[in-house]
Amino acid sequence: MSADYKGRKIAVAMSGGVDSSTVAALLKEQGAEVIGINMKLFRREGEDPQAKGDAQVVAEYLGIEFHQVHLEEEFGRLIMDDFRTQYQAGETPNPCVRCNRYVKFGLLLDKALELGADYLATGHYVRTGCDEEGTYHLLKAHYLAKDQSYFLYTLTQRQLSHVIFPLGEMPSKDEVRRLAGGFGIPVAQKSDSQEICFVPGDDYVAFLEQGGRVAGKKGDIVHVNGTVLGRHSGTHRYTIGQRRGLGIAWKEPLYVVAIDAVGGKVVVGEVGILYASGLVACELNWVVPVHGEEVRTTCKIRYRQQPIECSVRLLGEGRGEVRFAEPQKSVTPGQSVVFYQGDELVGGGRIVRALGTEE
Repeated sequence: MSADYKGRKIAVAMSGGVDSSTVAALLKEQGAEVIGINMKLFRREGEDPQAKGDAQVVAEYLGIEFHQVHLEEEFGRLIMDDFRTQYQAGETPNPCVRCNRYVKFGLLLDKALELGADYLATGHYVRTGCDEEGTYHLLKAHYLAKDQSYFLYTLTQRQLSHVIFPLGEMPSKDEVRRLAGGFGIPVAQKSDSQEICFVPGDDYVAFLEQGGRVAGKKGDIVHVNGTVLGRHSGTHRYTIGQRRGLGIAWKEPLYVVAIDAVGGKVVVGEVGILYASGLVACELNWVVPVHGEEVRTTCKIRYRQQPIECSVRLLGEGRGEVRFAEPQKSVTPGQSVVFYQGDELVGGGRIVRALGTEE
């Protein structure tokens, strides 16, 4: 960490994992007044409410003040209910982006400031900077394999002035584990979670249908030419670009190319139909100010994609029309389009619909 936080009060968002635990240890070693703050977001099946979680165990080991913030109602309403609603509408949501916007850097940041902290620190792999004019910038992590900037495009200048990401300069995850081991942190070898935190076993269909919350309304699987090829048990079971699990036969491989949740149809077609010339996005947020009605930049429409050249025409009210330099495959409503200039993330939005190659 290049910045000096000695004597500053910093709340660390502690999940109980190795990344946030290492952040707390690093900041304490530097001389910051560190407090741990843990979000209680939902109740896991079979969980003992009296048992200490890993975050509290680590905080006690480090000898730092610890707070648990109960956000079950807000998380259920803002994240879990929205997750269900988007699938019911035929979209594929990105709950991590929404959680960062409303919960981690919304409700949790507010709580950290309420506790008197100067900053909220997290274990995200991303970098920030501030120029001479006082504008904050969000940059990819030094260790690109773990870069998480894609999920943070909703951050505002106010939020960036109060958050820090100490792991952004780390050369590797192995180095983080080495540091954690050197500090003697109890979770130094704990494995990383790759799942959506509230979806057990990463089985999102079971989560959606649990307790009958999302009914499995049956409907037709239809080729783009109008031919009915089969039946399905609910449009929420499908996503754009899906090939496996369709249960239909055709002379060529077929993919989900559209989902009509209102009509109860899953539309399939050959791979060429998946390509789009652009997309329409809503809820656009620009981390740094942009000027004019059109922005030339690069974008990603999925986390692991390399940025591609594009232009963004601003339509007002947080909407924009994105045109790709080359057609892109599987533009998925509900997912995110995120804009970059080199290593800097400049903004992003939620995908509303794809633009056909003829549009």
